[in-house]
Amino acid sequence: MTFPSVTATYAALFGLIFLGLTAWVIGGRARFKAHHGDGGEERLNRRIRAHANFAEYVPLILILVALLEGGGANRSIVNALLAPLLVARLAHPFGMVAPIASPQQFGFRGLSVIVTMLVLFAASLLLLARVL
Repeated sequence: MTFPSVTATYAALFGLIFLGLTAWVIGGRARFKAHHGDGGEERLNRRIRAHANFAEYVPLILILVALLEGGGANRSIVNALLAPLLVARLAHPFGMVAPIASPQQFGFRGLSVIVTMLVLFAASLLLLARVL
């Protein structure tokens, strides 16, 4: 197994995005004076969910792709999985704060969800194909 350097580069970028989302939530807690939970503030709840959604999906996908890369997957496959995920995860928070059923919500959040699920699915299938 080789060091998954392409995945590691993306992991560093995702780490910076996660820090940005964390700061966004902290800023929202200060702005809305909610030190625990969302304080009943829908706008803060959306920030918290964007942060949590990132934490729910990105680490697992990075593990799957790192295993693929470490097992010898081509760099182009790794980039084909992680570059769209990076764009999707940058766009997702904009969709989370958009008005409900707005074009912005569908464009940013909806497409981000679809891309995230497709990357998770593809990485899972590719890894299964590699080990079976």
